Amino acid sequence: METPQLGPQQIAWLSNAVAQYILEQRVRYAPRAAPLNQAQQAAMTGFFREEILGTRILTLEGERVQNPDFYPALEALGFRNLPDQSTMAAITLVDVVVLHVWFDYGLLFHELVHVEQYRQLGVERFSELYDTGFLTGGCYERIPLEMHAYALGDQYEANPHQFFSVEDAVRDYIRRRAY
Repeated sequence: METPQLGPQQIAWLSNAVAQYILEQRVRYAPRAAPLNQAQQAAMTGFFREEILGTRILTLEGERVQNPDFYPALEALGFRNLPDQSTMAAITLVDVVVLHVWFDYGLLFHELVHVEQYRQLGVERFSELYDTGFLTGGCYERIPLEMHAYALGDQYEANPHQFFSVEDAVRDYIRRRAY
């Protein structure tokens, strides 16, 4: 199915709405989130700067993150493939990761890549790039921010003891405008 084409004003509205949704959900879930435990921090040390290891996580039980209120407006424009937040394994909200499943270090790594992306890009730019990536690629799997997080996650999972700087990898992608 083809993704509807949006004009510049619609894209700006969408990016703003996504940024607002992210910030609202962060406020909602942050008070219940806990810091990474020592084992999680130890597994991620060598890949992420200390600031990122301060990320907080929350595993939901008996509830799901709800889709944004603006989804019906997008569906009215013809979108049929919007990512369903309630079925995602995890959702990163700046520096808070909300999980719908018990997770392993691979999933944690992927979500911490997003935390680093937020840190370097800011919420507004992250939202803009996420939205334009979705609109250009036509689906969640083709969003460059996601593709990069998956690629770095694959590199981590191939050898979790071969350290590399996620900060540098994200900075390089930003510099090359690969997002």
